[in-house]
Amino acid sequence: MTGTRRPRSLLLSAALTRAGYVLLRAKPPGGRAFWERTNHAGRTVELYAGPATAVGTAVAAARVHPGAGLAVLAAGACGAYDDVAGHRTADTRRGVRAHLGALREGEVTSGAVKLFGISAAGLVAGALLKERPLDKLLAGVVIAGAAHFVNLVDVRPGRALGAVLALGAPGLLREGPGGELAAVATGGAAAVLREDAGERTMLGDTGAHALGAALGAAVVVGNGRAGLLAHAVAVVAAAVYGDRVTRWARSL
Repeated sequence: MTGTRRPRSLLLSAALTRAGYVLLRAKPPGGRAFWERTNHAGRTVELYAGPATAVGTAVAAARVHPGAGLAVLAAGACGAYDDVAGHRTADTRRGVRAHLGALREGEVTSGAVKLFGISAAGLVAGALLKERPLDKLLAGVVIAGAAHFVNLVDVRPGRALGAVLALGAPGLLREGPGGELAAVATGGAAAVLREDAGERTMLGDTGAHALGAALGAAVVVGNGRAGLLAHAVAVVAAAVYGDRVTRWARSL
């Protein structure tokens, strides 16, 4: 029975994400202009994939564990705030250091709100997913760090989704909730890969953070303390060097 849950979770996540994408594209709230952005190549793309992925994966993740669903939905909501508020203010700052620097000068950027919001959501989700205090803390770091990492590599069409598929694939071999949540992230990513790679849509912070949180939740429920510690170190290292990695990736 447990072997059938991963395919079901994958198909549910993919179906919900795809349905959300089609519905948004057919009748976008606020009009099409609200959802349009200019990508790295100067082409106009749509943001429909972001909320569709966030909601689709959140619902599918909640069926596995409510804490995981909360993590995905909250990460997507924080990303959505940055997608909208950051676009309105034309804030071009990138990376944790830039937003923390602005905060030290008394300016609260949309990126700073997103950073602290996702961190808080990760800690709450970690508290729901784990029992021991240290494990709860490590789980929060992994979930928030994974959300940040996927957004970090979202610098060209298909890269973030490719990273999610590559990182989620090994988790599909796991039994239990960890494998199911890996399937949720994989299904959500696969549902909009063609449009994202084809530069018709983009994940934005909304979808990237949501998928990252789903991957983080999969790691959390599938690992004990040693695994949590190893993954926490990895995502913290990625965050520390995030600005450098982002500049390098954008130059390719």
